[in-house]
Amino acid sequence: MRYDETKDPQEHVMIFEARMNLEYVGDAVRCHAFPMILAGLTIHWFNSLPQGSIATFTDVSKKFLNQFTTKIAKARHPIKLLDVTQRVGKPMRKYLDQFNDKCLEIVDLVDFLASLCLTNGLVNEDFRKYLTIKSIWTMQEIQCIARKYINDEEFNQVVAANK
Repeated sequence: MRYDETKDPQEHVMIFEARMNLEYVGDAVRCHAFPMILAGLTIHWFNSLPQGSIATFTDVSKKFLNQFTTKIAKARHPIKLLDVTQRVGKPMRKYLDQFNDKCLEIVDLVDFLASLCLTNGLVNEDFRKYLTIKSIWTMQEIQCIARKYINDEEFNQVVAANK
């Protein structure tokens, strides 16, 4: 896995450190191994560092993160979940898959907020009404309930197609 400026540098350093921890290697080996996983402009950046400017792996990682900080993935705000809506005619399964994918992008997402956003984006009025009978749902509870509505929706589509 080489870093070439297309991914999050924090994630890259974390993965590198995890690999080094698995091998039980010390600071000196980490410093020597780090440039081996750089590519493109990142290796040119590393080679341009002044000689003697790196004493520890902490030095390397700080300089690396400072240089490539604009590539750090920004945490998504929960308000972005309101952008995910089920369009008329769009299968509920696809909507829930898309919603779940967006939820994974949000750090420390609270179930209450997620359930409100999910309910807001629903087209299925029966499912929406059902979700409003209880003020707080966990996402796991919603997924279990959603299965019934998804199965009903898919069954109705098969029946309609066979008429």
